[in-house]
Amino acid sequence: MARYNFRAVEKKWQEIWENEEIFKTRNDFTKPKFYALVEFPYPSGEGLHVGHPRPYTALDVVARKRRLEGYNVLYPMGWDAFGLPTENYAIQTKIHPAVITERNINRFREQLKSLGFSFDWSREVNTTDPAYFKWTQWIFLKLFEKGLAYKKEMPINWCPRCKIGLANEEVVDGGCERCGHEVETKVKNQWMLKITAYAERLINDLDLVDYIERVKIQQRNWIGRSEGADVTFKIKDTEESLVVFTTRPDTLFGATYMVISPEHPVLERLKERITNLPDITAYQEQARRKSEFERSQLAREKTGVQVEGLKAINPVNGEEISIWVSDYVLMSYGTGAIMAVPGHDERDWEFAKKFGLPIIEVVAGGDVTEQAYTDTETGTMVNSGFLNGLDVQTAKAKITEWLREQGLGEPKVNYKLRDWVFSRQRYWGEPIPLVHCEKCGWVPVPEEELPVRLPQVTNYEPTDTGESPLAKIRHWVETTCPKCGGYAERETDTMPQWAGSSWYFMRYTDPHNDQALASKEALNYWLPVDWYNGGMEHTTLHLLYSRFWHKFLYDLGIVPGPEPYSKRTSHGMILGENNEKMSKSRGNVVNPDDVVAEYGADTMRLYEMFIGDFEKSVPWSTDGVRGCKRFLDRVWKLMEVVKPGDAYSPELEAKMHQTIKKVSQDYEGLKFNTAIAALMTLLNEINHVGSINEAEIKAFLILLNPVAPHITEEMWEKLGFEGMLNEQTWPTWDEEKTIEQTIEIGVQINGKVRGTITVNINDPQEAAKEKVMANEAIQKALDGKTIVKEIYVPGRIYNIVVK
Repeated sequence: MARYNFRAVEKKWQEIWENEEIFKTRNDFTKPKFYALVEFPYPSGEGLHVGHPRPYTALDVVARKRRLEGYNVLYPMGWDAFGLPTENYAIQTKIHPAVITERNINRFREQLKSLGFSFDWSREVNTTDPAYFKWTQWIFLKLFEKGLAYKKEMPINWCPRCKIGLANEEVVDGGCERCGHEVETKVKNQWMLKITAYAERLINDLDLVDYIERVKIQQRNWIGRSEGADVTFKIKDTEESLVVFTTRPDTLFGATYMVISPEHPVLERLKERITNLPDITAYQEQARRKSEFERSQLAREKTGVQVEGLKAINPVNGEEISIWVSDYVLMSYGTGAIMAVPGHDERDWEFAKKFGLPIIEVVAGGDVTEQAYTDTETGTMVNSGFLNGLDVQTAKAKITEWLREQGLGEPKVNYKLRDWVFSRQRYWGEPIPLVHCEKCGWVPVPEEELPVRLPQVTNYEPTDTGESPLAKIRHWVETTCPKCGGYAERETDTMPQWAGSSWYFMRYTDPHNDQALASKEALNYWLPVDWYNGGMEHTTLHLLYSRFWHKFLYDLGIVPGPEPYSKRTSHGMILGENNEKMSKSRGNVVNPDDVVAEYGADTMRLYEMFIGDFEKSVPWSTDGVRGCKRFLDRVWKLMEVVKPGDAYSPELEAKMHQTIKKVSQDYEGLKFNTAIAALMTLLNEINHVGSINEAEIKAFLILLNPVAPHITEEMWEKLGFEGMLNEQTWPTWDEEKTIEQTIEIGVQINGKVRGTITVNINDPQEAAKEKVMANEAIQKALDGKTIVKEIYVPGRIYNIVVK
């Protein structure tokens, strides 16, 4: 048998699959469907490292298996190609981002094809393609029409390096999600999407889907639902009041001061009454230089300034309490004002101690002079007027009803989730399809004029003022109002990178449709996505945003159900051999091209799945790669020992059924490492037997094919089997036949094992005794002795007592 030449084999089959469009999805809407999707990749200039193909390989295994089971499979690929990384690289290199994007996509596509993924490349999409972003703009216009897209001046997260506004979800540990630079707070006029209108549904509908629990937990925590009450604190001798949201209205008698955000508008409205306004203004300036993340850190020292000249009135007892400005209160969360109950909140207690403010116990327990008593979910109310003696839950209900009756409060559900900051003051993004007219205000670009394309420019660098570079392109900016025909100017902010990736799974179902984002028939058939795999780092970004857009389009009657993905799984990273995250700076990046060149695509795929638990991070091992290559070499040699046979042999029948069951279930359960281990065990058993018949090797090759498609197709052809392997049927197992019919048991003489015999599990004692007595070792051990007793435990042991 000739040596396995993986380079020739893989090149051959990749050309066959592509030229004959083997994996092109058939528009047969009568068959059972399986829609597999991996998170939209961003084609960066660095190309793939070996960690990137892991999720693609995993779902490729499942998709190939489902095809062999008769499903109409959609497994598409495309590119999330607008955004900061490309634009920043373009600025550095002075190469237009469109040129860089095309080059990077070609590079990624070449790498992915080299690994033999069964993507339907005829459905490839690209968010920078006008035929694609036409529909991104169309969705935005629908959001605008429904009042879910609005413009507002507000404090935002600002990255000074990228010169761009960021949503809260794009700030990681106080830094820009893309460049890592420390984020500041800046007031900007921004387009917002009202994702908060869907907050309750985004939580409740998690019960409809099969997501791994940690993904559901991250979604719920980010949305942050809490129940409580809005409470009104009047400001003494003014018509103004401060409204606070609190989950603990029962502790109102313990509210000894108030804290408002430095951006709270009441400071401007009542500035004439504030006697220390310069101090307040200076503190506001300090706060503006900090990011929301930095301001909300619990561990940092609390700072603040009392607003002298203003007092608030506690609504439950009429007492005057001081008002403070502190940057740990955010205008973007709640109402921008809090009531401080230092007796039962650590942050309020620290603040009160620092500034000498009163501390009152209102839930019995602990010593509030020493520290805040926070174990207050249960307990008895004290120092609380008409609430005294009540348990906490009863007090919550009573005070909420009292506030409502007095016109001083209302029950309220609040969310940590903020509306999505949708503007970006950059060039490389989808233009927002609106124009501003002095007479008509913001006016949508007519649908027949979509897409609004980016102008061709030579300078796309962001401005120091925070204005989009598009604002300088006056011939593009200046236009006419679609409503009145008068002078108007285009919106110069562009959409964020997450815009195009919020609906791409819909476009894959009908990617060449120029009349709609996809046909009704295609959307109704293919959606929801049956299995979606993505990184855990995107569970508060892309996953949340795409669920929001999908729900909005569901409300419009465009998509068939409320959720885009039936099943959501996640994968662990592949680390460098030094057990650290792969990066150029650490010098531990492994290029998949090098692995494919030296060991082959099948080896690369096999190792990516065999390396360890799919959901956990694991270090790369070159020795492990070599071990997988040796396994494939041994598989290749099976062709030397194939003999005729159209049914499993007695020697291998049980092992074949066991392996089919194990591999089938483990592929679906993302337990690829144990599935491959089962195939390795079967190979060892085959080599022990010394041969394999045609029925057995057919099943073996089909089971291995999803992981190693090139070698298995080649062996199928060389062995002269009919058709192509990927056209065959997935093997099935018989549960009864997974049980071993023969088993090796020990033979004990006076409690010591003296030998072993092979018995059928149904053998009676007489048949087992016959084999015992025929065993040469047992005969020697019994020589000259008298058998007193014999005990046979079927399938376990044969005991002989002698004297």
